[in-house]
Amino acid sequence: MDCMRIESPLSVEKNWKYDVFVSFRGETRFNFTDHLYAALLRHGILAFRDDTRLQKGGPISAGLQQAIEGSQILIVVFSINYASSTWCLRELAQIADCIQIPGHTVLPVFYDVSPTEVRRQSGNYEAAFIKHEQRFKDDAEMTEQVRRWRAALTQVANLSGWDMRNKSQSANIEEIVKAVTSILSPKPSSSLSNDIVGMQSPLEELKKILALGLDDDVRVVGICGMGGIGKSTLATILYEEISHQYDVSCFVDDVSETYRHYGPLGVQKQLLCQAFKEENFPICNLSLANNLIQTRLRHRKVFIVLDNVEKGIQLEKLAIKREWVGPGSRIIIVSRDEHILREYGVDGVYKVQLLNDENALQLFCRKAFKCNHVAQDYRRLTNSALTYASGLPLAIRVLGSFLFGRNVSEWSSALVRLKENPTKDILDVLRISYDGLEEMEKEIFLDIACFFPSREWDLEDILSIRGFQPDIGLRILIDKSLITNVGNMICMHDLLRDLGRSIVREKSPKEPRKWSRLWNQKDLSDVLRENKAAENLEAIVLPRFHQNREEMSERTTLRVEALSQMRHLKLLILREANFLGCPNFLSNELGYLDWKDYPFTCLPSSFQPNKLVKLILHYSNIKELWEGIKDLHNLTYLELCHSKNLVKIPNLSHAPNLEYINLKGCVKLVYLDASIGSLEKLLHLNLENCKNLLRCLQWLNIGGNNFVTPPDCIKELPKLRVLNLEYCKHLKLLPSTFMPIGGSSGRYYYGGIYVFNCPNLSDTEGCRLTVISWMIKMIQVNLQCRIQAVVPGTKIPRWFSKQKTGDSVSLDPSPIVDDNNWIGIAVCVTFVVHHTPTQLLEEAIYPPALIACGFRRKGYRGSYPHVPIRLKNDLITAELDHMLLIFVSREDFLDENTRIAKEGTSDLHGITLHTISDYPEEVVELKRCGYRWVFKEDLEQFNPTMMFSANSSAQSPNHKFLAIQDHQ
Repeated sequence: MDCMRIESPLSVEKNWKYDVFVSFRGETRFNFTDHLYAALLRHGILAFRDDTRLQKGGPISAGLQQAIEGSQILIVVFSINYASSTWCLRELAQIADCIQIPGHTVLPVFYDVSPTEVRRQSGNYEAAFIKHEQRFKDDAEMTEQVRRWRAALTQVANLSGWDMRNKSQSANIEEIVKAVTSILSPKPSSSLSNDIVGMQSPLEELKKILALGLDDDVRVVGICGMGGIGKSTLATILYEEISHQYDVSCFVDDVSETYRHYGPLGVQKQLLCQAFKEENFPICNLSLANNLIQTRLRHRKVFIVLDNVEKGIQLEKLAIKREWVGPGSRIIIVSRDEHILREYGVDGVYKVQLLNDENALQLFCRKAFKCNHVAQDYRRLTNSALTYASGLPLAIRVLGSFLFGRNVSEWSSALVRLKENPTKDILDVLRISYDGLEEMEKEIFLDIACFFPSREWDLEDILSIRGFQPDIGLRILIDKSLITNVGNMICMHDLLRDLGRSIVREKSPKEPRKWSRLWNQKDLSDVLRENKAAENLEAIVLPRFHQNREEMSERTTLRVEALSQMRHLKLLILREANFLGCPNFLSNELGYLDWKDYPFTCLPSSFQPNKLVKLILHYSNIKELWEGIKDLHNLTYLELCHSKNLVKIPNLSHAPNLEYINLKGCVKLVYLDASIGSLEKLLHLNLENCKNLLRCLQWLNIGGNNFVTPPDCIKELPKLRVLNLEYCKHLKLLPSTFMPIGGSSGRYYYGGIYVFNCPNLSDTEGCRLTVISWMIKMIQVNLQCRIQAVVPGTKIPRWFSKQKTGDSVSLDPSPIVDDNNWIGIAVCVTFVVHHTPTQLLEEAIYPPALIACGFRRKGYRGSYPHVPIRLKNDLITAELDHMLLIFVSREDFLDENTRIAKEGTSDLHGITLHTISDYPEEVVELKRCGYRWVFKEDLEQFNPTMMFSANSSAQSPNHKFLAIQDHQ
């Protein structure tokens, strides 16, 4: 079939039958040569030995020839009588022929003879060859063989080797074994076998972290990554490449498994047996093992690899400490958990990455096609398989091996099945990390796997609302390589996602109503259609968009009544779901509700949202959330964007922790409950494009902000009646033209402006004039009104004809009560807030009234409308004088004071203007109060120009109301 070639062709290596062939004279068989064989065997090197490896009855010469040609390394042990053996010389001649053959290495050892004697055939070697030449002088063929033997001796003796004379045999044998090990160790160019690709770059990075060139330092390095990513493979390749460079080397496979079955002593025995080439160490307790490790490794340059360490206690019990090994030593710890490595104190960690596209394709082809080519008919299916594996080497190998030799139809069927039922061989490896988690981290893992395998925002909020501890939980999952955090995006590998979902399904794979989580439309449809109790179900999250046409076809209409069977639901996020019916129930356990296109006009009346933390209803059909007041003490986030039928926001006074409200695009919204102004923790309020609300907005509290002048958009609020600017510490100017004048069609009308505790105002007199001007205009709009204001000021203007020090002053309306030109009463009170201990603020009446002013008569306290300002200890600037200005319309005044009068307006004696504060006098001092009866002519003669130029005590009678000079 047509194929597509990939680059990086497979390397071809010769398969050697033996590692080493040793040519020797019998005189060394039971001493040096025997010790050399034993040393090679201890190091796992397969050496040919003529008395053990030749098949009985076979021709010796043929067997020897095959052994020589099939050995990678050829060692020749020259002894004093070596040249006297024609057998040895025949071997040597054949060995010399191998010198020019790639792959063979010849190593001479001069046991008890000098290299010169061998090279020049002098001494004993000369005597031996004289005998050979004399013996074969009449045989031309053998005479030629003798000349060949001489040449072979010279050729081999000229190679670099070991002169053993007068030297320690054991030391030289150790050097020989080390050289052999070095030659046998795979080189970087040849270490990558047919199913291992993409390792060269990781090897180089790992070597840099190990700092192999520093021989005076001991370094401990960790390798981490998710299961199946190639951590052990990388460590193995490096071990094979460099272990021969160390005095002692050992690779402990699967520390966790050995530890689980045999305890720490089992791991230490394996380490010691490998390190000292002994099959069994006679140790029976940890103390003895620790002592052996410490004493026998202290002065040795060692290389140790501890593979698959699952828990820190395993390293602690093994007692392999850097101070117990010699300079130049290197220790590698392989673990899925980065925290274990950091806790142990590694010098660096190499995090193994997934294969890139090129390497993933190369590995897959080698397993699925046994070549470097992708069959033309298999291109699309190959892409699907690689997408499924997502660069995980384990998955690529397992999947490629499974698909090998199968036709296109079988490939297609297998890949469809894999999406529904992932391969057990892969999941079993990945599950090891999951099984090692604590219960809380398991729940977090399952939530991410089922719902949020790739999520940038609010994941921590959702997990926290679910009752988990995401700060530590997510960190643990990252350390264990179960998730990654890339640019604040939490990501989980697709196969780990599949693992989590299979865990949720495993106890009842065909009954989704028994699962703890639902994440796709089909399963939710089945559960709602079945309409039976779903006692285990805690969370439903449907994807934002349908993933494929099959899912789209499952988008059927669902009956909302079936949600009543989900009484333990804590998390509900719905996208692209069609519901019909009557919403008579939602779980009272809900902490997070996000329902896009919510189709109903309100939430169920039975719903008690006392556990609700976030409520998000984008593009909903809702008109009003609910009627009345609900317990919302956990609610922090309310988002109803683009709910185009929303008319009213309910009373939120029982939502003290609400921080965020987004009503963007709620074009029909006309009512925002006044309780929103008392939400002390509210940080964000978005009313963008709430066209009707802005036109209807009557109350606005923007206190505590850092603007220098009030937002210019305030003038665009035509019905604004109340503006609170309390604690605007940076406010410098209150423009005279910025305030709109709201109207009212009702009988009574209330308005107010509060410029309290704004210490940086640069023009306090201008501020007072602006507020007075606004009050006059408000009165002109509606004579039947009650208006109050708080502005900076130390003394009551002279215009208030009746004044008195203290908190009250008596008044007598009888002279003016029948005057048709009389329209109301104006009141002014000056007060100051002193430095106050926090304790007094905390002990004040709740909700404490800063100041309130009303009318009382003997035996009747009257009503005292309070100023909507509260003292805030962290914001208050003490010793700032303010004045309270009030206008009460004629109708309001008479209505309030004739309710208990026996003879109506003819019985208005004994009325007192009285000011009170819920705070003690040492906190709020009421300094002086005054009033003036106001007539129509005051309004008719109003002149703003005269108001702003009023700066002398002499005022025209026509401008009595505008004389705002301080009373002397």
